[in-house]
Amino acid sequence: MRVSDRIAALRREMAREGVDIYLVPSTDYHQSEYVGDHFKERQFITGFTGSAGTAVITAEEAGLWTDGRYFIQAEKELQGSGIHLCKMGEPGVDTIEDYLRKSLPEGGIIGYDGRSIGISDGKIYKKIAQDRHGNIRNNVDLIGRIWEYRPELPDASAYALDEKYSGESTASKLSRVRAEMKKAGADIHLAASLDDIAWLLNIRGNDVAYCPLVLAYLLIYPDYAELFADRKKFSDEMQADFQKNRIRLRPYDEIYESVKNLPAGSTVLLDPERINDILYHNIPEGTKIKEAENPEILMKCIKNDVEVANIRKAHLKDAVAHTKFMYWIKTQIGKSKITEISASEKLESFRAEQDGYLGASFAPISAFAEHGAIVHYSASPETDSVLHEGKMLLTDTGGHYQEGSTDITRTVALGQITEKEKEDFTLTARAMLRLMNTVFLYGSSGVTLDCMAREVFWKERVNFNHGTGHGVGYLMNIHEPPISFRWKEGKKPAQVFEKNMIITDEPGIYIENSHGIRLENELLVCEDVKNGYGQFMRFEPLTFVPIDLDALIPERMSEEERQMLNVYHSQVYEKVSPHLTPDEREWLKTYTRPV
Repeated sequence: MRVSDRIAALRREMAREGVDIYLVPSTDYHQSEYVGDHFKERQFITGFTGSAGTAVITAEEAGLWTDGRYFIQAEKELQGSGIHLCKMGEPGVDTIEDYLRKSLPEGGIIGYDGRSIGISDGKIYKKIAQDRHGNIRNNVDLIGRIWEYRPELPDASAYALDEKYSGESTASKLSRVRAEMKKAGADIHLAASLDDIAWLLNIRGNDVAYCPLVLAYLLIYPDYAELFADRKKFSDEMQADFQKNRIRLRPYDEIYESVKNLPAGSTVLLDPERINDILYHNIPEGTKIKEAENPEILMKCIKNDVEVANIRKAHLKDAVAHTKFMYWIKTQIGKSKITEISASEKLESFRAEQDGYLGASFAPISAFAEHGAIVHYSASPETDSVLHEGKMLLTDTGGHYQEGSTDITRTVALGQITEKEKEDFTLTARAMLRLMNTVFLYGSSGVTLDCMAREVFWKERVNFNHGTGHGVGYLMNIHEPPISFRWKEGKKPAQVFEKNMIITDEPGIYIENSHGIRLENELLVCEDVKNGYGQFMRFEPLTFVPIDLDALIPERMSEEERQMLNVYHSQVYEKVSPHLTPDEREWLKTYTRPV
């Protein structure tokens, strides 16, 4: 069925239900960033395969709202579909809310599956509808009606994360969460975000592609908890551990009825950004609601010392794999046929050789030449470019290891590249190094520090249309709130950096139809000197893979920046070289030489 046929089928269902505008987001029932195949409704209805975006369908129009990471990709994938691309944040482009206000007829109905819409958005849509003397229908799964052969919900087994990896018991974590509940004056905590539940219960699974999580909901009471998940996913030993921690297992879908029966007079703590609209509206009127960020979010963002030690091990394994890949592609280009996909598969094979490797931590990006300008490009058999000398290859990849997760981007020159490409590469390397080597006072955030990377771009009157960095989960989501590097304030105040937080540092530049460059390291937040001026902080690099000197113009760097690179490269050689073959070691010595 073509996209246009799917939209026509959806419009027939909208007419049958009296819905004037229908919304299709990218999330699952847990407001997850990445979702399993069962939940890819927006991809089904639009054909757009990016991980972020919302489709808005009326009787006459169809639009897709997505952010700057996906503009080029979305334009290509939407061609011929009749769906208009709405570039979020661009001048003159309506927000979804503005479009709804303009397009909803008097007395009209906005429809959506409320299990896939968060509370905050649900409130906004209801207000827009009421302002037009209309209403919402949040209980209509119209995509489910027209999606033939829809993938089933996943049934993969879960597993327990041993304390030698987690660094803290489930009992301890539950105790800390209950202490925060008490501070908030709450008797019950409702959690639906999969990473928060996985962290809290020290469980992992395979229900979401690239994210080792388990589909589940959780209700925490002062002296027990209820986990709503498929019992078959848990071994007898795991179920015994649940009982020991007074955690009762209940069927996944029973959460909705359980929420309807929360005790009158009790207070439930929930995160409005991480609870779906149906769950929220199922809470009975006699139950008070305390809206606040899930306490698990900040707790899991601040890694404990066991996790940090493990993560360093994971990154060393990843560095060995990635360095072997760089050596391979540098020495094999022009000698054998290599494509974007085969290069990505080769990098994956080097990771698979490492002990404790579990799989990719997100969908790999392997983008050659002009494809590098598509920020979240995904090679397909139709677009799979053959690599050749004279252009650059950008790989943005990562791995889950038993000791943690990694995320790294490297752009490498294949043979001689143009002076313009080298200038852009040097600009990107300078930005990445400057942010990595920043020293700052405690109390700073990603908004405070983002300009340390962007300044070199802004001086050239250029910019990149994505965040400079994001928090990283421990064997969970590779994008983990609440920290980030961004130059604009968000809806909430930016989170202060705390010791043992982990964040990426990934500036880039993207020249459409020519090339794209991004360089990414992960950084550990560390305490530095404390004196009369306060507690100083710094970053420690966790990623140790060379920056391609073939693409660099050292003369365009300051003496301080060259020293930053030389110190970093000496660390790369010291840590990685013992794990390489003699030929690889000699190559690495050359590619980490002082400049």
